[in-house]
Amino acid sequence: MSYLEAGADIIETNTFSSTTIAQADYDLQHLAYRLNVEAARLAKRCTAAMMAKDPSRPRFVAGALGPTNRSASVSPSVEKPEFRNVTYDELTEAYAQQARGLLDGGADFLLVETVFDTLNCKAALYALRDLFEKEGDKYPEVPVFVSGTLIDKSGRTLSGQTTEAFLASISANRLAFCVGLNCALGAAEMRPFLQRMSKAAGGLYVLCYPNAGLPNALGGYDETPSMMCTHVTDFAASGLVNVVGGCCGTGPDHIKVFYEAVRKLTPRVPPTLPPYMTLSGLEPLVVTPQTNFINIGERCNVSGSRRFANLIKANKYEEAIAVARQQVEAGAQVIDLNFDEGMLDTKAAMTKFLNLIGSEPDIARVPVCIDSSDFTVIETGLKCVQGKPIVNSISLKVNEDEFVRQARIVLQYGAAVVVMAFDEQGQAVTAEEKLRICKRSYDILTSSRVGFRPEDIIFDPNILTIATGMEEHNNYAVEFLNSIKMIKEAMPLAKVSGGVSNLSFSFRGNDSLREAMHSAFLYHAIKAGMDMGIVNAGALPIYDDIPKDTLELIEDAILNRTPDATEKLLEYAQRSKGQVKEASSSTVEEWRTRPVAERLSYSLVKGLSDHVVEDVEEARKTFPSSLQVIEGPLMAGMNQVGDLFGSGKMFLPQVIKSARVMKKAVAYLIPFMEEEKAERLRLNPELQEQQQHAGVVLLATVKGDVHDIGKNIVGVVLGCNNYKIIDLGVMVPCEKILQAAVAEGADIVGLSGLITPSLDEMVHVASEMERLGMKLPLLIGGATTSKIHTAVKITPHYAQPTVHVLDASRSVTVVASLLDRNAKQDFADDVAAQYQEMRDDYFRTLTDRKYVSLEKARKYKPQTNWTAQPAPVRPSFLGVHVIDDYDLTRLVNYIDWNPFFAVWELKGKYPNRGYPKIFNDPNVGAEAKKVFDEAQVMLQRIIKEKLLIAKGVVGFYPANSTGDDIEVYADDDDHARRSVIGTLYGLRQQAEKDAEDPYIAMGDFIAPKAKEVGDKDAVKDYVGLFAVSTGFGLDAIVEAFKKDHDDFGSIMAKALADRLAEAFAEALHEDVRKNLWGYAKDEVLSSDDLIRVRYQGIRPAPGYPVQPDHTEKETIWSILDVTKKTGIELTESMAMLPGASVSGIYLANPQAKYFAVGPIAKDQIEDYSRRKGKTVEHVEKWLRPDLSY
Repeated sequence: MSYLEAGADIIETNTFSSTTIAQADYDLQHLAYRLNVEAARLAKRCTAAMMAKDPSRPRFVAGALGPTNRSASVSPSVEKPEFRNVTYDELTEAYAQQARGLLDGGADFLLVETVFDTLNCKAALYALRDLFEKEGDKYPEVPVFVSGTLIDKSGRTLSGQTTEAFLASISANRLAFCVGLNCALGAAEMRPFLQRMSKAAGGLYVLCYPNAGLPNALGGYDETPSMMCTHVTDFAASGLVNVVGGCCGTGPDHIKVFYEAVRKLTPRVPPTLPPYMTLSGLEPLVVTPQTNFINIGERCNVSGSRRFANLIKANKYEEAIAVARQQVEAGAQVIDLNFDEGMLDTKAAMTKFLNLIGSEPDIARVPVCIDSSDFTVIETGLKCVQGKPIVNSISLKVNEDEFVRQARIVLQYGAAVVVMAFDEQGQAVTAEEKLRICKRSYDILTSSRVGFRPEDIIFDPNILTIATGMEEHNNYAVEFLNSIKMIKEAMPLAKVSGGVSNLSFSFRGNDSLREAMHSAFLYHAIKAGMDMGIVNAGALPIYDDIPKDTLELIEDAILNRTPDATEKLLEYAQRSKGQVKEASSSTVEEWRTRPVAERLSYSLVKGLSDHVVEDVEEARKTFPSSLQVIEGPLMAGMNQVGDLFGSGKMFLPQVIKSARVMKKAVAYLIPFMEEEKAERLRLNPELQEQQQHAGVVLLATVKGDVHDIGKNIVGVVLGCNNYKIIDLGVMVPCEKILQAAVAEGADIVGLSGLITPSLDEMVHVASEMERLGMKLPLLIGGATTSKIHTAVKITPHYAQPTVHVLDASRSVTVVASLLDRNAKQDFADDVAAQYQEMRDDYFRTLTDRKYVSLEKARKYKPQTNWTAQPAPVRPSFLGVHVIDDYDLTRLVNYIDWNPFFAVWELKGKYPNRGYPKIFNDPNVGAEAKKVFDEAQVMLQRIIKEKLLIAKGVVGFYPANSTGDDIEVYADDDDHARRSVIGTLYGLRQQAEKDAEDPYIAMGDFIAPKAKEVGDKDAVKDYVGLFAVSTGFGLDAIVEAFKKDHDDFGSIMAKALADRLAEAFAEALHEDVRKNLWGYAKDEVLSSDDLIRVRYQGIRPAPGYPVQPDHTEKETIWSILDVTKKTGIELTESMAMLPGASVSGIYLANPQAKYFAVGPIAKDQIEDYSRRKGKTVEHVEKWLRPDLSY
């Protein structure tokens, strides 16, 4: 009761260990059901009593299902890694009984908590789904919460899974309603992992109830309620959670503080994520449209590998495990496991092998494909896998009812499924038949009869053998290729796979020809849309390396281009059989005669390491330095590898072989580079007196990626240029990167990655660097990265310089520029300008850009805990302040000269971009200096003779937001804040964003309006308005120049008046921040800082990106009475007269930032027109450039 009285909405039953398995330790297993019933009844009596006191607030009982004291994934015996002291079936039976007891006792929902072994959790979820489906009359489905626990700061469960892999596993059977983390870590340590879960939990709610810190030396917990509350409130305010609470070491006092802190915060809105297939081993595998072909390793198949079959038959499992390890090391992203052999106990072999590789983290990190023609063997395998595997396969050939039964079982175990193109009539041969069967299967699987997600369905339309000599087989490959396109068009979220080796079965024994056929077939299949395949990709030749005459014969057969293709390929096979080695050796001799630079590139592309050391040594003697060997032929070879990989002509395993050759070459050169560096220091002693290092560069391959060759080369190249390199290695989590950057005093952070999921992790790291206020430049590199991705996806998340580095040879120039105090800002500005242009071009040409509804955009607006922030500063006065004849002399230092040169179409190129560097530009520098000097003469004349007069008005008012808009009030007391003197209407972004990015409107930066007068939690906020002009007198100046036919002078006067008006706005804004409003009294900024917007708050102007509606100027003019007080007028087209005028809004919120509303959809236009009381046509007229339709 004390927890409920403290504010808890949910109390859980004290049934953590109330399973037959856990109670067996005390010989009390016979009481397990009663323990659960009574615990639930007791908790239910408490919630009923509280609800009787306050019926308006429901309270709930969570029936707790603990992890048990045994693990289905981890052996209790070091000597017997395949042994388990509990089975999946024992767990499901125990959990089913516990759930019955909890529900009979009145639990409102079930909580599978403190999950340290995901396989135990999957057994619980299986049992619950079974209970709801088979005993639904008595036990109708209730919400199911799942909460994992992480053993340490690595962010993994005891059974080894990462947070994202755990989430993929537990959400796969579609039963979980809410997911989260509890116990183990304290709140502070839990944040990065909770953030990952929140981001990845699409459509699911998130809970978190941490311990009161880590246990102390005596096993107690030291975090007080107020200490924990800081972190818990941050979780809620940051939109990471829907449910918060406390675990070990927390009591009613903690809950009371949590309740008061979070009760009025906006709950997290579950994100809608792209429908990507996510598999998992210990780590997740996310299949996105950008993912390259996925290699499913084929060598752990007793039917396809004679060596593997012999090892299993001989009970040599340790050597058989080495086969699996070799495949993962070679780049297989999934491992196919098949033990279908007449002389094997297939179920026992499957269980033993899965248990053994479960104890091998380097293998278990990738998902498995459980492959068998016997469904009972598949089910046996599913009981051993804690990740989210693939089942290979099911089909309609068993009849529809059995197909549905098997599919429901696969879903219940939480697996993706391969569906073969078979039905009751047999195997599909033509593309049309393949499509018909696949579509029928898809409709059944995605219907309520089964409930599969479309993205978890993989079709195998049957790769059948060609070139058999039977004419009807000649078009089999063409039919498969055509079927891929048809399936992807009809079912775009489904995947297509196949067993590639089937294609060439008629050429058994001629491995070189078969491998060439597989390579050529994959090239065409991947282009057609094939997502994955069971293939030994590491053994395939590169498509471009297949001799042209051979390739033509192969493709004639694959594509059925000629009637005699089979005969010609068979003739070729007979001629070439037995000559492969001889041909291969002659090829080797030929390339060994080439120049050394070409030999090195060849070795890298082919993944040949036999001669690389001798070739590197030869190159070292001919190149000026060892470093130039890396920057020259070695980088040229790796760039070629990257090009082939990007075009689909190389596969990941082949790239990894190339990387190993590169590593070997670089490792050989490192000692020589160290000697060369020492020699330079000996010959130039003054170098030793300089700074020990030119800078500290921290490098890391991001979490989820194990590839590091590119990063290592960058480290070597930078190290040779006197930079201190801190290399964190591979698979580095975000928090470790950021902690190391601070601890090591890094000057620059460099992130690397090869696989596509690395891109999302880089965005996450950039976002976290921004959240923590880091100021370090960020370098982005790796095979899948690009300048456009960096510009569009990463740079917007981090305010500091973020630069894509194409390859190691460019890294020195980039790092040197970023660490040069004199060059850094110009370099960063140049990159920022390039990236902005790329973003603009990208979005302008994006024909399929998507937009969210206004309802969804508002749902995902920025979340602000207004009561937790410092109260807004009240301006030094409320009302209007008029400025007459402002001293122009004071404005000179505030002038931003860069737009002035744009008037004259003078633009310098880096490093001479911008004022005053433009004067050094070889093309426009002289002309820029000339026109600038002439501007100074005219400016001094304007000031001296008072040819222009500066006038303005500024006002401050009480204000609060109402949704997207800002209401402006007459006075500051509670009642006056109901008297609205004007509304500044806002527009909200609607262009679809990444899941974690909010949709912003101007009103988000002002505290919301009180629900009622006297609301204690209401925040009094304020807004400023202004209008200034330096255009009074300009018409006379221009007219005088026109009389003299001096167009140059006329343009110059107008340009200077515009510059002075902007300078007036800048100077006034500074005075507002420091004096008139006074919210940044201690601000000390240079003119350059002002131009770069390094101050607190913003001053958006109507007609510009933050609020593109020019008619909003009318509200400013009305409230300030601008025309009467200054003489600045508005025309019918909302232009300001004089033209050299600026107007806008002041927002003081430290979180306020400039943003672009961007294109908006029809629903917002209609809503906006209703709020403004204008017709849709009127609003569309003024916002036409910003309409998305």
